[in-house]
Amino acid sequence: MIGRMLARLLSGGAQEDVPPPEAPPGRIVYAIGDIHGEAALLEALLGKIRDDAAAREGAPLAVFLGDYVDRGPDSRSVLNLLCDAPLPGFAIDALTGNHEQGMLAFLADPLSGMAWLEFGGLATLSSYGVPIQPGTVTPARLRDYRNQLAERLPDEHRRFLHRLRPWVVHGDYLFVHAGVRPKVPLAAQRMEDLLWIRDPFLAWPDRHEKMVVHGHSVRFAPELLPNRIGIDTGAYATGVLTAVALEGRDLRVLQVRRER
Repeated sequence: MIGRMLARLLSGGAQEDVPPPEAPPGRIVYAIGDIHGEAALLEALLGKIRDDAAAREGAPLAVFLGDYVDRGPDSRSVLNLLCDAPLPGFAIDALTGNHEQGMLAFLADPLSGMAWLEFGGLATLSSYGVPIQPGTVTPARLRDYRNQLAERLPDEHRRFLHRLRPWVVHGDYLFVHAGVRPKVPLAAQRMEDLLWIRDPFLAWPDRHEKMVVHGHSVRFAPELLPNRIGIDTGAYATGVLTAVALEGRDLRVLQVRRER
């Protein structure tokens, strides 16, 4: 019943001539929202996803929607988990988020990439054991932070970050970190929009080329709308990490919560 109700909602409700989106035949696609350094929540959610897949017959595929690092306490452990076969037997697609983009920009040029520190990068530096000094951040200090991070960053973490994809399509679903610019073909989308867009994407009422599954914009509950599914529930702030399971025309929400 819940699956049919969700399918009706995602098809646009009254638009009976518009079929609901469908996952690839024989597949269960799990999309995982923004993790932001919450390694314990990620471990718990991975366990819930493994249990869910074990009870079903479809071939499982996991799509991680980006923003693995920053803000939360343990970005290094999150990347350790993701680099070490987090879901045995699953196909895996790992997408890039704006925070991974910022981290790589800082590693390439700490002066032009210093904005990364302002939107969460200091927590990532700390997770790698880089001591954060009080006071004004000077160019010399930026270079020191970059050099220490580069020395402490495991090769497998670096390779993981460089292999991340901007988007993937499976069945009737497009998976992307932030969203898409309305009325622009997927092939013509700019990376800036794929990783950063909020409005006009969030306010757009009509269907896109595909049903868009995204993170990036924090909400207290998953947004299940006729043209998009938003699953960033602000794990670092709320203690809630969210995934959705897409199977045929059904959708299930999987969540874990931080223990108090």
